[in-house]
Amino acid sequence: MYYPIKIPRWLQSFFPNYIWRGKTEANSKRLYLTFDDGPIPEITPWVLEQLRAYDAKATFFCVGENVQKNQAIYQQIIAEGHQVGNHTFKHLNGWSTTKADYLDNVAACGEQVDSLLFRPPYGRLKWGQAKALRANYKMVLWEILAGDFDASISGEQCWQNVCKNATDGSIVVLHDSQKSWKHLSYVLPKLLEYYHNKGFTFEVISTK
Repeated sequence: MYYPIKIPRWLQSFFPNYIWRGKTEANSKRLYLTFDDGPIPEITPWVLEQLRAYDAKATFFCVGENVQKNQAIYQQIIAEGHQVGNHTFKHLNGWSTTKADYLDNVAACGEQVDSLLFRPPYGRLKWGQAKALRANYKMVLWEILAGDFDASISGEQCWQNVCKNATDGSIVVLHDSQKSWKHLSYVLPKLLEYYHNKGFTFEVISTK
């Protein structure tokens, strides 16, 4: 399975309508952790517990049907000061979905997730889908893909993908899902401790 671990700045510049990195300021170091595909019982609450220990905030791109099934966890995410974003209702691949069906699915998720942020599952969107969504959403992609969904790599390799590449302002993708649990449970505690000790804070992606 091939996927780029770090999206180079020159490539980011070709798609200026997307958010690839978070805000940075002089004399501070910030990391923007994002979690896709939840909320999921046991896994998302565990993630929240890990974040709480470091006073870390994150952005959760939620699948609408998972929010519908796990309202209490979704409300906990918000109550603990994290940001949420729309990740479609059924985790659709935009490349294999018609524009009308895709936009309807995003709207269905919007009934569950009140947010101006949108991240396409797999990062896959057709031009027409993206153009329509930009009228109502801030389109968020990422700079660092940890690869916690990839069963062909080890948890340690997943961690190396992050620690060798994530720097001030990086948006990092992780997944609070069953598929990613084995790697996530290894990587997240190491990530929080490592970057905390290096003086980083963990921030939400702004809707402004």
